[in-house]
Amino acid sequence: MSTTVESVAGGSGEVSSSPSSLNIHTIVADAIVKTAAVISSTVSPSSTTGASPATSTTTTTTPSPSSSSGAISTPTPTPTPGQSFSPPGGNEDGKISVKDLSQALQHFGTVDYLVFVAMLAVCAVIGVYFGFIEKKQKKQKLAGKDGAGAAGIEERRGSEALDYLVGGRQMKVFPVALSLVASFVSGISLLGTSTEIYVYGTQYAFILVTLAISGAISWYIFLPVFCNLQLTSTYEYFQLRYGAGIRNLGSALFIVGTILWLPVVLYVPAITFSQVTGTGILVITPIVCTICTFYTCVGGLKAVVWTDVTQSFVMFGSILAVCIKGTFDVGGLDVVLERNAEGGRLNSPPWTWDPTVRLSMLSVIVGGTLHKIQSSDVNQVSIQRFLSLPSYEHAKRCMFVFTVLLVFLLSCCSYMGLVSYAVYHDCDPISTKLATASDQLPSLLMMRTLGSLPGLPGLFVAGVFSAALSSLSTGLNSLACVITQDIVKPLLRKPLTERQTAFLLRAIVIVFGFSCIGMVNVVEKLGNVIPLASSTAAVSMGPLLGIYTIGVGLPWVRGKSVLTGSLASFLVLAWICAKAQLAQMSGDIRHPRLPVSVDGCDYLFDNATVQATIHGYSPSERDIYHLSFLWYTALGGVICIVISLLASLFFGWEDLNKMDPALITPCMRRFLPKKNYHVVKMQDLFKHKSEAKTDH
Repeated sequence: MSTTVESVAGGSGEVSSSPSSLNIHTIVADAIVKTAAVISSTVSPSSTTGASPATSTTTTTTPSPSSSSGAISTPTPTPTPGQSFSPPGGNEDGKISVKDLSQALQHFGTVDYLVFVAMLAVCAVIGVYFGFIEKKQKKQKLAGKDGAGAAGIEERRGSEALDYLVGGRQMKVFPVALSLVASFVSGISLLGTSTEIYVYGTQYAFILVTLAISGAISWYIFLPVFCNLQLTSTYEYFQLRYGAGIRNLGSALFIVGTILWLPVVLYVPAITFSQVTGTGILVITPIVCTICTFYTCVGGLKAVVWTDVTQSFVMFGSILAVCIKGTFDVGGLDVVLERNAEGGRLNSPPWTWDPTVRLSMLSVIVGGTLHKIQSSDVNQVSIQRFLSLPSYEHAKRCMFVFTVLLVFLLSCCSYMGLVSYAVYHDCDPISTKLATASDQLPSLLMMRTLGSLPGLPGLFVAGVFSAALSSLSTGLNSLACVITQDIVKPLLRKPLTERQTAFLLRAIVIVFGFSCIGMVNVVEKLGNVIPLASSTAAVSMGPLLGIYTIGVGLPWVRGKSVLTGSLASFLVLAWICAKAQLAQMSGDIRHPRLPVSVDGCDYLFDNATVQATIHGYSPSERDIYHLSFLWYTALGGVICIVISLLASLFFGWEDLNKMDPALITPCMRRFLPKKNYHVVKMQDLFKHKSEAKTDH
């Protein structure tokens, strides 16, 4: 595998540096001066010609690690391009070590901290407003109402659970759409997508096509059912369609999947903050989690949605700032595309039926579509947002706006990956360990492009944390909904009072919010976040996709059959995902990588380690555990459907005469027996229900 990239003509050359004193007390100051020059200069190819791998590794001495700088310490030979020899603290050329350069890049200024703290403060204030001020104003409004009927309607709509979980069903389209974007474009997408593009090329960017396809399918198949039923929890639908057993299983799968997902959401911004400030992830994680838990706890869905709106603008602003400034620094869009083309990054997924290929056209289009249907459109988090809107028409408009905004933001994240490669095309920071984790690459790019502009690094970090806060708050709010409505409520003999409901909802948010902190350590050991998030979430999303699909589209299948199919799907996916993740952690799974180069690096690094990383890497032989991470959800759904249909041969088929058409998607209702219906106004329906209760 080649490790060099042709130099682009017209570059300005390397940043020059004069020999500096080798005094250990001046090395950090020297590093900061050189880093400032690097940040303020236009990124360009090295003025030296790229050496071949054989040339860059030629040496007659045995290197040994330096304890002070992390570079290789040897006698003082003349280094070849891409080679790294240094006496203690530097070499005769005045180059600094990768360790000192990394420390020099950690210059988060006062203005940056103010921007970051301001974002957290705004989130807390929004929580206080909806948790205390808005609630007090609402009580005063109810107290001043004349007419028991009007007040009764307001009280019904403003009940504690309804108000806390779905905003009283009076939310607006655009804020909810932005909330959905903020919820699903977490730090995983902001950082993981650009890293994916940098390492593997634009194959993953084809996932943008699946967003439109999955949105259209959800629009016509799933959304009409859930919006017309007006349920608080989507798993209430499972009980109406299948019975209590499937409802309990679906709730358990959602809880397990969310608990596995939330630590990943927390880990991503933590490594970004660590990259730019030097603060450990175990220091910043409790702070972020506490603030997020606070405003989610006191403000409910309204606080979550409106903090998401604020955080969405921060996300869009931070990503656009990096993309625009990074493009300008390398010399324009033409240079970005040219360098990526030469590096093989402008690629498309191969056309193959092999499911073990990491990304194929089939896995991206088919597997990606099914994954996005379940992850972004048809789950508790999304449906809970759609049900906060007044009507189905509002939900359809929200789905359209959400899809458009999601495509745009993920396109920006993909382009940031192209900018990353254009900047580091001749000096891969992952191989040299300038980025200690691959998902720190976007934050490293940010410090290089925006580090000299006060406040913009703070904006970027705030944007990444905004994505994490929105995803975390959404997950916590949905956990509170599912546990309260699907686990606790069915077990009670009498309904909870408003005060008891309020306490229970907030207690759930607090417990799960703080329990995520201790799980971040585990995530740090599990590899790149994009495959990790997809594989862990698929354990629950695969069976749930099958349950939803059978529920709205296959009215002949009974609950017992679905229970059998979903359990089989869960067990198969859990086994494959666990084995695949363990194999990836141990290095047994190694996917082909695109070439990288270190020939243009102007700092010192451990050359032996870098060459071993680049040339010693080889893809592993593929087996079932190499299954593309985009196939996990699709595989789980297919297993659930197939096993359920086979189980129906044993358990029998559903009696369609007893099937409620409201539980089936409109395009499948033609297969139900014809019945006579008449239209009943909502007011008359409530009147009939009240009269029935009075008679009894």
